[in-house]
Amino acid sequence: MADDANRATFLEIQGRMIEITGKLKQVQTQIRNKEGEKKRAFLTLEELKQLSDDTNGERELCYNKFVLELKSVLMNEQEQKLKDSEAAIGSLHSSKEYLEKQLAEVENNLRELLQQDPGIARQIMSMSLA
Repeated sequence: MADDANRATFLEIQGRMIEITGKLKQVQTQIRNKEGEKKRAFLTLEELKQLSDDTNGERELCYNKFVLELKSVLMNEQEQKLKDSEAAIGSLHSSKEYLEKQLAEVENNLRELLQQDPGIARQIMSMSLA
């Protein structure tokens, strides 16, 4: 009876671990994407700063459709993209820290379960070897 309860607990912990790990990988990917957006906005802004103030630039509306815009409008858009990316990155880092804490807690729960019932560790090993 206790063996079945420990097995069910293990499966629950394993499910949580898989879920949290997946979410953590997703957040890490989102952070990398936002950092790329931030870098593109920064580099574009740096290039725009080198142009004279009366220069018009192109902005893509949608696939292969462009419109001429004033330099100031383009710079404002890039500055906003930069700020938005920084805010999103900050939020994603908070989510990442939260998920890492959850993962550490789940790993600790697994360790405690294995210490309570060493027999379940043998069962897990036999399942993974089969």
